[in-house]
Amino acid sequence: MLERDEGRHTPYMVQPEYRIYEMNKRLQSRTEDSDNLWWDAFATEFFEDDATLTLSFCLEDGPKRYTIGRTLIPRYFSTVFEGGVTDLYYILKHSKESYHNSSITVDCDQCTMVTQHGKPMFTKVCTEGRLILEFTFDDLMRIKTWHFTIRQYRELVPRSILAMHAQDPQVLEQLSKNITRMGLTNFTLNYLRLCVILEPMQELMSRHKTYNLSPRDCLKTCLFQKWQRMVAPPEPTRQPTTKRRKRKNSTSSTSNSSAGNNANSTNSKKKSAAANLSLSSQVPELGALQSCSLNPGRDGALCHSTAVTPTGQFKEKH
Repeated sequence: MLERDEGRHTPYMVQPEYRIYEMNKRLQSRTEDSDNLWWDAFATEFFEDDATLTLSFCLEDGPKRYTIGRTLIPRYFSTVFEGGVTDLYYILKHSKESYHNSSITVDCDQCTMVTQHGKPMFTKVCTEGRLILEFTFDDLMRIKTWHFTIRQYRELVPRSILAMHAQDPQVLEQLSKNITRMGLTNFTLNYLRLCVILEPMQELMSRHKTYNLSPRDCLKTCLFQKWQRMVAPPEPTRQPTTKRRKRKNSTSSTSNSSAGNNANSTNSKKKSAAANLSLSSQVPELGALQSCSLNPGRDGALCHSTAVTPTGQFKEKH
């Protein structure tokens, strides 16, 4: 066994779904005393700072789709247990993996979310659907996007409980009723509806926490900044550096030819100007100086013409 395991890579790089196995173990280690700090640590271990969690399912009143951000993910998992769940884990079968430059995508069409309910009655709920995960391709390998599409669910009640209440019609009728909706408890569904309001308010709450502003001032500041972004004119596009270089070369070659130098000196000056092409990128005002040389001055006379000497300095001529 030792010889066979010597050539194996780390489980993170070979099997990304091993992180789901670790997440199941962490959820099993949860206790009744687990507070918000425990859930924040859980989310930090398995989810990126900009992670999103999406749930898609269909209820009696139509299809639903909820997407929550990183700050609301810890509370989502805690609401699952607040609804009477004592155990939660995910089973992935026949998942497909695709590797990209900075991420790994796991697509599992046969994913099952298993929840064990202790109240109002002992029931095992199997929620089946498609789970698509995107992991970051690094040492931590945390989840960046989580998308679970629920197709169907099954609620399983042990036969022993049915045998105990076989003579009680009221209990049997209660056992025949579903305790979840599409495998989700009412606590979780209510929280997802609340997230529709909470998610857009994340910017306001973050600003209030950072600058200690009142809620009204936070709202005014956010609206004013969004209004500024909407009415702000587009930034003027700068002239590409290649055009500046052409203008610079043409100016220097014109000044050199007018000086009446021989062909050898002209070639040497062209080489010197080409060697100092980085000057135009370092001095953005060069284009303004060259364009000014063609415009008349205040008294009607022409401005000084500007040229570049072989040493890379400016030389003015009347």
